[in-house]
Formats: sequence, C-alpha cells, structure tokens
Amino acid sequence: MPISAIDAISPAFHHTKQQLLQPLRMAQWAKLALVGLLAGELSSGGCNGGNFHMPSHSGSGQQFVASGLPNIDPMMLVPLIGILIVIGTVLWLFFLYLSSVMRFVLFDSVISKRCEIRLYWARRHSAGLRYFVWQLLLLLAMVAGLAILVGIPAALAFAAGWLKDPRQHTVPLILGGMLLFFVVMSFIVLSLVVHVLTKDFVVPAMALENIGAIKGWQRLWPMLKSEKGSYAGYIGMKIVMALGTAVVVGIITVIVVIILLIPVGGFGVIAVLGGKAAGLTWNLYTISLAVIVGCIVLAILLYVVSLISVPAIVFFPAYSIYFFASRYPALEAFLHPTPPIPPYVPPPPFLPPEAEPIG
Repeated sequence: MPISAIDAISPAFHHTKQQLLQPLRMAQWAKLALVGLLAGELSSGGCNGGNFHMPSHSGSGQQFVASGLPNIDPMMLVPLIGILIVIGTVLWLFFLYLSSVMRFVLFDSVISKRCEIRLYWARRHSAGLRYFVWQLLLLLAMVAGLAILVGIPAALAFAAGWLKDPRQHTVPLILGGMLLFFVVMSFIVLSLVVHVLTKDFVVPAMALENIGAIKGWQRLWPMLKSEKGSYAGYIGMKIVMALGTAVVVGIITVIVVIILLIPVGGFGVIAVLGGKAAGLTWNLYTISLAVIVGCIVLAILLYVVSLISVPAIVFFPAYSIYFFASRYPALEAFLHPTPPIPPYVPPPPFLPPEAEPIG
C-alpha cells in the first residue's frame, strides 16, 4: 500500500541511522561525502553555500594589485579569456557527466547501505551517460524556454515603441514586467520540479530497468496523474525538511569554515606581503597560481561542507526511495529482497524401534 510523504520520514531516518552509525565507519562516511558532493546532493538537501564578501578596504593588497595590473598586456587578455571560456565549458561538461553517474552511485550506496564507488561506477556507467544526455537536453529546453518567454515580450514592446520612450508607457511596462516576472518564475519552478522528480523517481527506474529518462518518465507519469496530492505533499514536505536541514547544517558549516579560514587567511596575508617584498607583480603566472590555489582551497571547503552534510546526503535519497518504493514494485523488491528459500532437507529415514530382548 502506498505510504504518505509523512510516513516515509520514519523509515528514511531509521535507514540513515543504520547506515551511518551502526556501526560508525569513517571510511564510508568520507566516501559518501565525496559521492554526495559530486552528485550535487548538497543543493538537494538544502545546504546552500553562503556569500563570502572580501573586506572593502585593504591597503597593501590593493596597492599590490594596482601595481601589477598595468604590467599585463591588454592583448594577452583576449586569448586568455577565450581559453578560460573553453576550459570552463569543458570542465562544466565533465562535472555534469561525473554528477550524472554519481547520482546512480549514490542511489546504489543508499540502497545497499555501503558505498563502493568503483563497483557502482562500473555498474551504472551506461545509465549515467543516458542521464547526462537528459540533463543536457533539459538545460537546453530551459534556456530556449526562457529565451522565448523573455524575447517575445521584449520584441513586442520594442515593436510597439514602448522601449523607445518608456516614460510615456510606464503603466504597461510595469504591468507587463510584473506579469513577465511571474511567468518566468513559474517556468523556473516547473523546471526545478521536473529536475527533482527525475532524480528522485526516474533515476531508480533507469537503474532497475536499464531504460532511458524518457521511458522512465513514461513509467512515472501515470503515477503522478493518479496521485497528484501525494506527490505534491512529497514536494512540499521535502522543501520544509530541506529548509530545516539548511539551517542546522548551515550553522555548523559557518562555525567550521570560520575556524578553517583563520589559518588559510593568515597564509594568504603572508603570501601577499611576501610577494610584495620580493617585487612580484600580477602577471599571467602569478594570476594562474592564485587561481589554482583558490580552486584548491574552494574544493577543500566544499568537501568539508559535504562531510558535515553526510546525514542529509543519505537521508534525502532514502526518503525518496521509501516513498517511491511503495508505489513502484521493482524498487520495493530491490529494497526488500525476498530471502532465499532454504534448500529442502529430506527427513531422516524411518527406523523401527529395536526389539526388546525376550525373557
């Protein structure tokens, strides 16, 4: 019988407790942190990165930057920017592909209550590739949809002359802008819901039946139509739990990150002062070195956040699995496999009782 979104919380919590604490295995915890980070589960669990602002005034640092920037040939910036765009696009595609496969690795890790990255990667590589193609197509559809939703009204406003003299068309521009805002936000929310439903409910079908995302949606769509209220309750409950998780994890993360940034910031100040004393200026090599060091520090901080978020990384996939398993027999059978039937052991042969001696 299908369970409600509220009823799925208890088994998911019990599952998380068993997987992480019974027994406590730090190696598994570290692997789950890596898988959750690469699978993009931090954002799903409501753990969003904060906005870090640099101090508004730093005399020595600003003088160091100002003294070095004029030494850079502006003509070098054009090919450098082009190279950075190409490298950024390639890295983005690579990490999207990595995230797609890791989504299945995380699914298997939660189901089996153990994380074996190499084994699950080999098992789910083809499914992850299909999911990667789906995510690319979904992203292109989102970009095209936003371009149409924004471009057509802008073209109509330009053709009507509203943009040439906006002061004479203030009212229609304001009303049209408000309507456009709500339409665009509705489209974004719908796209996010499609993304969440895909990774929560279509990915299990892709993994268990070796099918593509479109076939998976063909499995899911009749369930959505027959239980609109249950799935809406699931989305609402997940949003509420994600917000609560974000508050708790966010507080812990801020404390830990501040502690970690103290030595990192001290090392940065020493590096800047040492570079200034050595007569270094900003050039292609020093900028590249600074970017590499910054990326390493950012990666370490993200992994630390992922380590803190491991309970959420396990809980939210488990929550979707238990909710969906009661509606999807293949997942229910995979989650609770039937114990093997013990081999038949014939009874011992009947032996007549020994005859008692006469007399």
